[in-house]
Amino acid sequence: MEVPENAYYGIQTQRAICNFPVSGHMARPEFVRAYVLVKKAATLANMELGGLDRERGNAIASAAEEVLNDLNGRYLAQFPVDVFQAGAGTSFNMNINEVLANRALEILGRKRGDYTFLSPNDHVNQAQSTNDTFPTASYIAIIFAADRLLDVLSALASAFRAKAEKFSRIPKSGRTHLMDAVPVTLGDEFGAYSAALLRASRRIKERRDDLLELPLGGTATGTGANTSPGYRELVISILSDLCKLPFKRAADSFEALQSRSQLAAFSGALRELALELIRIANDLRLLNAGPITGISEIELPAVQPGSSIMPGKYNPVMAECLDMIGFQIVGNDTAVALAAQAGQLELNVMTPVMTSNILVSISLLTNYLPVFQERCIEGIKAHEDRCRAYLELNPSLVTFLAPKIGYLKAAEIVKEVLDKKIPVKDVVVMKGILSKEEADELLKIEKLL
Repeated sequence: MEVPENAYYGIQTQRAICNFPVSGHMARPEFVRAYVLVKKAATLANMELGGLDRERGNAIASAAEEVLNDLNGRYLAQFPVDVFQAGAGTSFNMNINEVLANRALEILGRKRGDYTFLSPNDHVNQAQSTNDTFPTASYIAIIFAADRLLDVLSALASAFRAKAEKFSRIPKSGRTHLMDAVPVTLGDEFGAYSAALLRASRRIKERRDDLLELPLGGTATGTGANTSPGYRELVISILSDLCKLPFKRAADSFEALQSRSQLAAFSGALRELALELIRIANDLRLLNAGPITGISEIELPAVQPGSSIMPGKYNPVMAECLDMIGFQIVGNDTAVALAAQAGQLELNVMTPVMTSNILVSISLLTNYLPVFQERCIEGIKAHEDRCRAYLELNPSLVTFLAPKIGYLKAAEIVKEVLDKKIPVKDVVVMKGILSKEEADELLKIEKLL
């Protein structure tokens, strides 16, 4: 087969291009970066242990540094393997090996493809297998991406908390089963949204920390075949320095290749977050519904026209977009879950699809949540008069009278409130159950809250 003249990749990459023309989606830059860091760490470790000579090793390390420094420019197109590819990610591992080998050959003044002198397999891939390097790179890429997401989530939770404080003195009807319930404040609702995001964020942080345990050094089946004594500890130490992260060796290198439970758990944490975001987005849409015939207790920013036929209409488009993102993340997690259980014997070969789906999910959130915060949450207005008007007619206020007048009598009052469409306070005074002063005192909104 022929390889393009300007390509740094080689024949194994070219075969993968032909074999897997699936989605048109290539590895995300953060994953390429993580994999190159793994290769650089392995090269430095092999040189220190004497398994790789300095001439070749320094050239490979220099090539790796070049790729890291210019990944989004000169080198990004050199990683064309589809995310749906050969099991375990062998095609992509060889793509990385070939690019680094050919650039290292150029650095040494030799021609690309001179593999008798510097080989993608013998030198760049020394003491490594796809089986241990691919999940290692996956974990690193996901950790880096997760850290950005955690910053975004912290900012969004703070934005909800700011609204909670601003709306803390606005009383409104609570709703359970979508039916009127005892009162809350609008601030209570927004504070709960903030708390839900912080809880989801803590779960992601816990699952992110699980990924610090790396399978690197286990090579093909967890045995560490073809590695020098001390390699595992050294390569993980070097990688920790390069990434500024406290990586550690897998407690059981065989389990570390067989199981992808850490990825499944991390994806599950993203699913938990997505479900909370869907719930919150739908609450905002419901509270915004109107402006005349819906609840309309809040007003979401009108960021664009909402209809091609109805003039002046605007829709809760930012929340709608968040819903769709949430649905996609739930779908991505389903794919990850199926891939996690598909491992067999000494290896789970489905890591590429797991990695791709997780990184896509994180990217959707990291890209959109800051926009959602700025163009939706920070611009929300409260319709305080509407909140209070609904609350004054809320029949559930009678709940606070039940200890004094009994449950059954209170239920009779509810029927009359609904029939006559007048406040609970007026009914109990009209029926002589309480004096006006007593009703005012017992049903004072601020006291109830």
